[in-house]
Amino acid sequence: MTQQDPSTLPTHPDPGQDPGTTTEPSPARAVRLRVPAPLCLVGLFLVVYLIAVCTPFGQRAENALFSENGANPAWIYDWSGAAYQSSALPPLEHTAMPTLLVGIAVVAAVTLVRRCWWQGCAATGIVVVTLGSKELARMILPRPDLVDAHASLIETSFPSGHVAIPAGLALGATLVASPRIRPYVTAAGMLWLAVTAGAVQATYHHRPSDVLGSTLLACACYSLATRLLPTADAPGATRHPRALPAVALALSAVGALLAGARDDSVTQSLVFAAAAFLCAVLFWFTTARGPAHTAHGTRPHR
Repeated sequence: MTQQDPSTLPTHPDPGQDPGTTTEPSPARAVRLRVPAPLCLVGLFLVVYLIAVCTPFGQRAENALFSENGANPAWIYDWSGAAYQSSALPPLEHTAMPTLLVGIAVVAAVTLVRRCWWQGCAATGIVVVTLGSKELARMILPRPDLVDAHASLIETSFPSGHVAIPAGLALGATLVASPRIRPYVTAAGMLWLAVTAGAVQATYHHRPSDVLGSTLLACACYSLATRLLPTADAPGATRHPRALPAVALALSAVGALLAGARDDSVTQSLVFAAAAFLCAVLFWFTTARGPAHTAHGTRPHR
């Protein structure tokens, strides 16, 4: 009995396959090279820095947003702490450190009540790493004077420390919140972030690139923390009530517009509001998407 060459044996096509066609790997099975979200956010952070801070065009564009009128025409001036004996909106001016301490205490309390130890450690890490990376960026990323700007405009302000506080705390609170109330915590956090980002621009404490840089750093820390969490403790893609995304974005847009508005310039007001609203949008999409290791058939932790 002779052994037949396997290559000459007849093949049996798949019952659902059209005769005469060959089986090829489907595009869905092909290996996809995707950039991790934390790395992508850090890349955007560097892009914002290079364009806004390290080019004459970027410096001129942002310096043009500052006029000689100072902070007084800002609508939120009375709540910014810049006015004499005024109560500052947290975390502006002297309320920055108390806001940070109270926020960390709230995260710790929720962690104890819910016994979500991994999430609590990750939330605290988000706050600490966001503020630490902000300080590190201030030290290693200079602001060269490329356009012979006024002395008041050459001080390093990228990224914003005041914006890093609400961004880090709100993202940490989102991580430790229970899935039932997490969408509402997210909405409140993005509104707080939008108002703070608009206020520090309207009062001439920071530029648009400063607030975007801090938000990108905080979002990168959140994305990294969710990737490092154990699968059972990592949050999945948050399910929001149907109308909540539209309401949250609308409220953030209004808050950004009111906080970034000034009496002396419509252009400045719109630019400040747009940058603040973009911070809220980054916050929303960072928390709305699930981490990479829960997106492939793994049930999210409830």
